[in-house]
Amino acid sequence: MEKNVKSNYFQRESSSKIYMTLLSILGWILVTYCFLQLQPIEDVYILSLMIVCLALALYYPIPVWRGHSSISFPVTYVLYLLYGLSYTLVIFAIIIFCTYALRRHPFRIVWFNPAQLSISFYIAVKGTEWIAPILESTFDSPTWYGIAHFLFLLLIYYGVNNLLVDIVLLLRPQKYTFEVWKHKMVMETIVVAISLIYGISFYILGSQNRGEIDVVAFFFFFSPLIGLSLLSSVIARLKKEKNRLKALFSITAELNNMLPTKDWLNKLKTNFRTFLDVDACILWIKQNGEWVRGYVDGNIQPNIYLSKSELAEFDQVKEPIYYENKKKNSVIAAKSFHSDIQAFVYTPLVIEGETLGMFVVGRSRTKSFMKDDIQSIATLANQLAVAIKTKSLIEKQEQLIIVEERNRIAREIHDGVAQTLAGAIMKLETAERKYRSNKQETFILLQDSIQKMRLILKEVRDSIYALRPNPTSRITLSSAIMQKINSIENDHDLEVSFDIRGEEKELSSLVEKVMYETFQEAMQNSIKHSRATKIHVLLSYQTEHILLKVTDNGVGFSLYQAMIKARNHPHYGILNINEAADKINASLQIDSKEGKGTDVTLTVPRMGLEGEEFNDQSVIGG
Repeated sequence: MEKNVKSNYFQRESSSKIYMTLLSILGWILVTYCFLQLQPIEDVYILSLMIVCLALALYYPIPVWRGHSSISFPVTYVLYLLYGLSYTLVIFAIIIFCTYALRRHPFRIVWFNPAQLSISFYIAVKGTEWIAPILESTFDSPTWYGIAHFLFLLLIYYGVNNLLVDIVLLLRPQKYTFEVWKHKMVMETIVVAISLIYGISFYILGSQNRGEIDVVAFFFFFSPLIGLSLLSSVIARLKKEKNRLKALFSITAELNNMLPTKDWLNKLKTNFRTFLDVDACILWIKQNGEWVRGYVDGNIQPNIYLSKSELAEFDQVKEPIYYENKKKNSVIAAKSFHSDIQAFVYTPLVIEGETLGMFVVGRSRTKSFMKDDIQSIATLANQLAVAIKTKSLIEKQEQLIIVEERNRIAREIHDGVAQTLAGAIMKLETAERKYRSNKQETFILLQDSIQKMRLILKEVRDSIYALRPNPTSRITLSSAIMQKINSIENDHDLEVSFDIRGEEKELSSLVEKVMYETFQEAMQNSIKHSRATKIHVLLSYQTEHILLKVTDNGVGFSLYQAMIKARNHPHYGILNINEAADKINASLQIDSKEGKGTDVTLTVPRMGLEGEEFNDQSVIGG
């Protein structure tokens, strides 16, 4: 099945290339033929002006409905009326060729676009010449005839041009959806409408007696169109840079305010696309000595992976590397990208000499990355490196806390349960020896042993409870809180309300555990000590932190008296959740007054809140 898919892919790719090659050859033969037909002209000033106007109109496209397009047809049409088809096609093709070459488009595009546009204009001219007798007999006025001539030439030109382009898009292996076609047609319709308005203006103004038409007249006629192209192009570039800066700010803010979740990179996909402006990118991340794909976007080969030896080469890269043309360089991961991707930038994610990842971006145009582009990509890579390193440190901290907790439980079992059990066994052995000689003393020893065994049972149950998975490991924090509230309402005569504010975030298991245990301890204190009838629980997901607040209407207490009492009778529950809050850099606050209830508030900062692992990653070869 996979072989058939690949075979079909390469077959379609080959068909599109053959079509583009044949059309390019035909178009350039036509341009060459027109070049051989050129005759000297006397007035070169207007021709020079027309060439400049056409070049500016083509090089600076205007924004058109979520895209950009050149409004060059009015200039091309006037050039045709003044100097004929041969001059028009030669100048038109050369300017388009230079425009695409300067923009560093792929070689086949640089040759194909001038050819197919020249063919489209040639067919439009010949088609209009065939219709011209009908137009002459229909319209008596030269103005209306000129407008009709312009309209038919315009429609045929854009119709043929779109047909030739549609054939390419249908032949190539990439999907050409109806939505893409509709978007292209809407753009072309707008361009046709603008060109038609200019053509009508040309004939209406030309029909009036305004004296001699010289280079100044043409300059003033086309200056609004060229000015619109220049101004809109500048505005579009400024807007693009503004969006890129905004995207960078959003990425930086998100990475600074959070630790990566399981799907953290995909959440930033839109900002990545806006900021990078590339055709494809892959982020490899090194986890436990193995390279995994953390993020992919664009023209990627989904089923082609790198070997261990190829991935090992990433460790040698410590500075950004730019490959302007993969055909001239041996690019490490080129096979992971679509064959259209020609230029690559490799940016390592390095902190203190340690390589944490490799960010590779690509474009279909050779030599398309400027120095500023590479610096921007490196800036983003640095931000990603800091986020990944921070995530790693938080995970190590959580693992250390888990180890410490296990060691604590082991010590408690050794110093408590084990010692008590050993003492009980010794007394039982003593009772066994004295059973026949002194039954009264044996009875006392048995009673004492039973009490100790009960104490052991309680300690074992406490240890089992400490080792039991937290409720939030199975369900979300809010669901675990809701379940506990339902249980409390069933067992006690209490009115408990629960309020969630903001969008619920994915948290690390440690943070959820601390927040749930804080809620649980606050609820137990309200039930046992405050004699409350109403309890309100608030879980608020805010911009900079998450807030958990438990409020009751109980009898309250004096904080001063409680501090004095705690010297001799410490409240281990409060002490434990306070220590746990410190471990996640959270703050625990208890506010209470006698007769006015109690507020227990836990404030957890955003840094370090989110999850622990990447999602759906394939180790080695991805």
